[in-house]
Amino acid sequence: MRSWPQKRERKARIEIIPMIDVMMFLLVFFVLISINVLPALGLKINPPTSSQTQRVVDRTKVMVSIDHDGNDFLDGRPVTLAELPDRLRPQPGEQAPVVIIAGDGATELQNLVNVLDALKQAGITNAAIVAKAR
Repeated sequence: MRSWPQKRERKARIEIIPMIDVMMFLLVFFVLISINVLPALGLKINPPTSSQTQRVVDRTKVMVSIDHDGNDFLDGRPVTLAELPDRLRPQPGEQAPVVIIAGDGATELQNLVNVLDALKQAGITNAAIVAKAR
């Protein structure tokens, strides 16, 4: 009589090494794709030439804040209305800074008008006022 060798039942194993390889491949793939995609968001152009060009100058931004008591702050530091025009007045050859006014909703309108008057004394003709959306 013939006897066949019996096969041993092997338990299933989850191999984690190939999964790590696949995840590393996906990570490298997405990093390389994102590096190549981000610069493509801008439009590559060849601008025309001109003999009268001007350099674009970034203007400095200044934040004037008014708290609920009517105290004024320039970039987070306390300031009086008398010294505000001197601090905001641009030096000769410089552009006037962009002024952003942030005030507490409970402050009086007169405090805002006083700050606007100080801006006019400094030679700043326009300013932005911060407001919350409804």
